[in-house]
Amino acid sequence: MIRFGSDSIEMPALDERKIGRWIRAVAAEYGFVVGNINYIFCSDERELAVNREFLGHDYYTDVITFDYSTAGTLNGDIFISLDTVRSNAEMVGVAYEQELLRIIIHGVLHLTGQGDKTPETKVVMTEKEEKALAKWK
Repeated sequence: MIRFGSDSIEMPALDERKIGRWIRAVAAEYGFVVGNINYIFCSDERELAVNREFLGHDYYTDVITFDYSTAGTLNGDIFISLDTVRSNAEMVGVAYEQELLRIIIHGVLHLTGQGDKTPETKVVMTEKEEKALAKWK
């Protein structure tokens, strides 16, 4: 089950069923089924607090993924800062909705095992995001 909620910010307008179908299709491409994925949309300040408390990082970020997946089944909590998504969209010159979809699928890709800590893995992550976004209809 895929759940969408908000913490400390207004919930974005989402077509939850369509996003759910898309996430399941992308997960299947990587050999996974969707178990329980919780999206928590929040502010920069809430994201920073989560980053500090659970990861020991003292910086803002757009997405934090907590992976509880088991063999073949994706499970996790994905925190998304809508403030940072909006800032990133403006910075790269794309629509807010497009950037939000990118970050939504970015979290799923983390659950499939894709990292993005090195320049090389960032390139691969971006390619996988683009491939997934091309399937958005």
